[in-house]
Amino acid sequence: MALSEQFLEEDLHPIDIVEHLAEHHDWDFDRIGDDQIAMAVEGQWRTYSITLAWSHYDETLRMVCSFEMEPPSEREGVLYELLNKMNDQCWAGAFTYWANQKLMVYRYGLVLAGGQMASPEQIDTLINAAVLSAERFYPAIQLVTWGNRTPEEAMQVAIAEAYGRA
Repeated sequence: MALSEQFLEEDLHPIDIVEHLAEHHDWDFDRIGDDQIAMAVEGQWRTYSITLAWSHYDETLRMVCSFEMEPPSEREGVLYELLNKMNDQCWAGAFTYWANQKLMVYRYGLVLAGGQMASPEQIDTLINAAVLSAERFYPAIQLVTWGNRTPEEAMQVAIAEAYGRA
């Protein structure tokens, strides 16, 4: 049965759909409020914190996938160079480093203007794409920040798409 079949007759809030998906995948989650949910999704390299929030104002389902990271301050400049190269490879979503919070972040906004509704498959794909992107580039980030490699060298380990399931 497709993920969306159980929702055909219902008009669910996007965060309700995310909660059902988290239960379906057996992910740890916390429904922070009516419009926000936080989850922990296990990857190969680490566990990723994923937060999805619904914004009524601009009708956007916002997702932030993050993991803690504290690169040496002298490597931050080269890390930002790597982020530009990584983002050139991402067609949906983008990476950024939030230095104050010490978080590497992949974020994406799914615009659902005009009363559109996201399907469970769309949201599942959104979450899986975030985890797969983080998994794909995690080794490159480590090589740049801790292995003193150049962004060009580090990107060689991320050249192929990661395959698998979050």
